[in-house]
Amino acid sequence: MQKFIHSEILPKEIIKPIRNEADYDAALSKIEKLMDAVPGTPEYDLLEVLSLLVEKYEDDHYVFDLPTPIEAIKYVMEEENLSPTDLGKIVGGKSMASLILNKKRKLSLNMIRKLSHELKIPEKVLVQDYELA
Repeated sequence: MQKFIHSEILPKEIIKPIRNEADYDAALSKIEKLMDAVPGTPEYDLLEVLSLLVEKYEDDHYVFDLPTPIEAIKYVMEEENLSPTDLGKIVGGKSMASLILNKKRKLSLNMIRKLSHELKIPEKVLVQDYELA
C-alpha cells in the first residue's frame, strides 16, 4: 500500500466539511478574517468555499421561518425610512397602504409584483398566506 505524499496539488490548508458546531464556529471565524479578500486571489477563493460550506451547514441544521408579508414590508419600510405614503405610491394610495399594514386587506398579485420589484422583498415571502385582523 502506497503512502500519501504531500504534493503541490493540495492546498496549504485542508478544507473539510462542517460536521458540528465547533467546525461551524471555526469556519465563521475564518470567514470573518477573509471578508476583505480581493476577488481573484486564493484568499477570496477560500472565502467563497467556506461560505458555501457554512450555507450548507445552516440549511441542514437551522430552520429559519420566513417573515409574514406584512412583517417583511414593515421591516423594509423601517430600514429604508419609508412612510405609509411612500408605500402608498407602490400599492395604490396611502389608504390602501394603511389597510395592508393593519391587515385589513390582503396583497393582490399586482401589489406583490410591485413590492418585490420596488422594495426588493422576495416574492416567496410576499405570496405567503396570512390572517386578516
